[in-house]
Amino acid sequence: MEPQVVKSYDAREAYGPLLGNRWFQLVAAIVGMIMIANLQYAWTLFVPELQKAFGWSLAAVQLGFTLFIAFESWPQPFEGYLLDRFGPKLFFTISGLMVGIGWTALGFVKSLPALYFFYAMAGLGAGFVYGGSIAVAVRWFPDRRGLASGLIAAGFGAGSAPFIPVIGAILKSQGYVAAFLYTGVLQGLIILIVAQVLRYPPWEQRHDVHKTKTATGATTGQRGFAPWEMILTPHFWLIYIMFVFMATSGLLFTAQTKPFAKAVGIGSEFVILAVTFDRISNGLSRIMWGWISDKIGREITMFIAFLLNAVVVALVPIIGHNPWVFVALAFFLMLTWGEIFALFPAATADRFGTTYAASNYGVVYSAKGVGGILGGVVAAWLATLKGWTPVFFTAASLSFLAALGALILRTMPKPVLPGAKITPTELSKGA
Repeated sequence: MEPQVVKSYDAREAYGPLLGNRWFQLVAAIVGMIMIANLQYAWTLFVPELQKAFGWSLAAVQLGFTLFIAFESWPQPFEGYLLDRFGPKLFFTISGLMVGIGWTALGFVKSLPALYFFYAMAGLGAGFVYGGSIAVAVRWFPDRRGLASGLIAAGFGAGSAPFIPVIGAILKSQGYVAAFLYTGVLQGLIILIVAQVLRYPPWEQRHDVHKTKTATGATTGQRGFAPWEMILTPHFWLIYIMFVFMATSGLLFTAQTKPFAKAVGIGSEFVILAVTFDRISNGLSRIMWGWISDKIGREITMFIAFLLNAVVVALVPIIGHNPWVFVALAFFLMLTWGEIFALFPAATADRFGTTYAASNYGVVYSAKGVGGILGGVVAAWLATLKGWTPVFFTAASLSFLAALGALILRTMPKPVLPGAKITPTELSKGA
């Protein structure tokens, strides 16, 4: 059911029956997310190809992945401001060009600086697509934030799954240049098409206030926190640290799947299988845990999922040498990790409102950039020095600490805007 707003601002009256349908907007945003999925989740397939072609070290190539994550995540506070201010159409259009050109150009680079530049360009474009898509979800679905965020995030998490076998086949038959070219052109064009139909709901654009009950039991009926107000709360910093810890474990496996498999003697066919299945479970986790969080609450859901993730990550270097066990661990690792991209945007909107949804989650999402450094170049460097076991054990410890953080977050009273009045009863409730 659509939120109750002033009739003159009804979405279908403003945009027409198709563009004013919130499910159409959600599907369009999901398609956009699918088109940036390969940039992160298919990268591991290209790493050995680039090493072989140019003789670059693992750490040198994976610095490119770290820069991609940094440029996809760290500029998001500013990108979120632009999206909140001007809407998604213009910036999705620019992003389509950046993603298409950046990813395609990776097939033609001859030096590491060129690799870093074009992968960072693609990351910057992907950041606009990601932030805008999440903002579309939480704005159109204030009554189902967990599910809507999960569906959007699933497009990113599982979007590469149908491409993985195709990319693997192209790499084998035509090489990495063709694989970058074909996927880059396709992704850029489809993002350009999506850009022309995406809209924010008219009640958000008119800054109307509507009351909607969230999964935390809170009711949104006033202006939300601005980013500079949000970062002054302890809730934000706890959420941010939890995001860094969880991002590290999943991005470690995302970037290092093929290098780890090669180190323990697992063949390419099992790597393709593992990457395909873990991308499917990655997407499934965002929908599943997002839906669960709408039923039992964000923090309890976080605790359960993060704790399970810690266990699976710790098992990878212990029993992951068997190819079939490796595939199973890959599936369950992502099933217990992908939910962070559904739960954190929903939790952010629950606590800080949707008025500045893109800006606020952009600030929170920048934590992924820190996780990209730890799971990318730092993990590659540590694995070269000490092997993979301490790398995965450290990541498992971070996931465990994030699970404990969720329990602490649950006990905290909800944040209050400066100057806002709150009753003693509300103060005693967790957000």
